[in-house]
Amino acid sequence: MTTAQEQDVVELLLEQHNEIKNLFSQLSTAQGDRKRELFEDLVRLLAVHESAEEEVVHPIARRRIQNGETVVDDRLREENEAKEALAELYELGVDHPEFDGKLRALAKDVIDHATHEENQEFPQLRQNLTADQRRRMAGAIRAAEATAPTRPHPGVGESAMAQLLAGPPMAVFDRVRDAVRDWRQSNRDD
Repeated sequence: MTTAQEQDVVELLLEQHNEIKNLFSQLSTAQGDRKRELFEDLVRLLAVHESAEEEVVHPIARRRIQNGETVVDDRLREENEAKEALAELYELGVDHPEFDGKLRALAKDVIDHATHEENQEFPQLRQNLTADQRRRMAGAIRAAEATAPTRPHPGVGESAMAQLLAGPPMAVFDRVRDAVRDWRQSNRDD
């Protein structure tokens, strides 16, 4: 097994893509509190993952892969659409009658998006960056995730600069909301 220090950016992102796919799969059959917990996990993972990609991966891909501008612009468009759909699902809540249908549509779009990254960006990152550069990018991804928002904020923008400026304040706000929500849920029976 690869340690965190040895893992490169492509390995890290592929691992996260698999975790996202697994959460979608579990969500498709979950009910009640378990469904709510899984959805909250999915929201957090997608928000943090996409913010980190926008800060770290896409700027490098834009400069270092063939047709980087076009490839990255297409991925950013997909990510923004997913953020909007995820924000809508978050507002609807898991008990809303339209939730499951909208979640299936989001799952398809997110998995298609991941497949595009895996086929268009990742092979070229492996080809055009050294192993050390890819390992350092994985470290940068982890650092970006530590300060990333835990909810989608479609109005923030997809550029690395927008994420760097708005991400940390939104992350603090999101993490306070998460802590209050978790506290309320753990004290429901009191």
